[in-house]
Amino acid sequence: MAHRRPPYAAGVNRTAPVDPPAQPDERMRRFMLEHKFGMNEIVTKLTILQDEFTHLHDYNPIEHVSSRLKSRESMVEKMGLKGLAIAEQPSFDQIRSRVTDIAGVRVTCSFVSDVYRVCGLLTEQADVRIVEVRDYIDTPKPNGYRSLHALVEVPVFLSGGTVPVLVEVQFRTVAMDFWASLEHKIYYKYRREVPQELLDGLRDAADTAFALDSTMERLHQEVRGIDALAEPMLEQLRHGAATLPPEELVAALHDLGSGQAGGPPTGSSASTS
Repeated sequence: MAHRRPPYAAGVNRTAPVDPPAQPDERMRRFMLEHKFGMNEIVTKLTILQDEFTHLHDYNPIEHVSSRLKSRESMVEKMGLKGLAIAEQPSFDQIRSRVTDIAGVRVTCSFVSDVYRVCGLLTEQADVRIVEVRDYIDTPKPNGYRSLHALVEVPVFLSGGTVPVLVEVQFRTVAMDFWASLEHKIYYKYRREVPQELLDGLRDAADTAFALDSTMERLHQEVRGIDALAEPMLEQLRHGAATLPPEELVAALHDLGSGQAGGPPTGSSASTS
């Protein structure tokens, strides 16, 4: 009795059946799903980094990862702001080029240096392409908003082929995230007509939050700088046993004194792409 070859055997036609043309609602659903899948890809990459730091390192720079996909209502509103009238039935390519924050991921870190470090770890991955970086930490918005925004493109592998999807990733500290959450609630409550005294208070609160971030960053660097020293060197410092410290100790102390130990990588605050 002849055996039937499995469908993956050589010579078997594996061409997928041709689907009928998708209707408008079906195309929109596919469009939104593509962005959902791209968002999930980024979340997975960040979760892997988070788990690696938790289980294989003594320090985890990622506090929390969250994500959100725009609703259809938010999409229509944003399209209007970008000059795309829904009545004119813009193409999905037009929507994709104008509305770049359909899929969003937020990464909350403990310290400012962690923000740049985690952004670098994500965007240096081979299948993540940087489209744009906006550094609102180095140059905050007029209202005091601070965050690091990276617009990245990631491939989504579907049954019909690979689709490149844009995802906006926001990196911020716990203090920045708390401020942004409060600002959002105030703007929502007042329907964007916020009294000037509240706007002034928000601006002052943003400065206070950043001052706290700066202080905690300095303490964080000092602690990590001391911890980075080898135990024999620490013993020399504790007991004054060495009259002439070794070159390694001098270099480590120099880094500690300049505030570089454990800090952000060189050039990390530049808005590169």
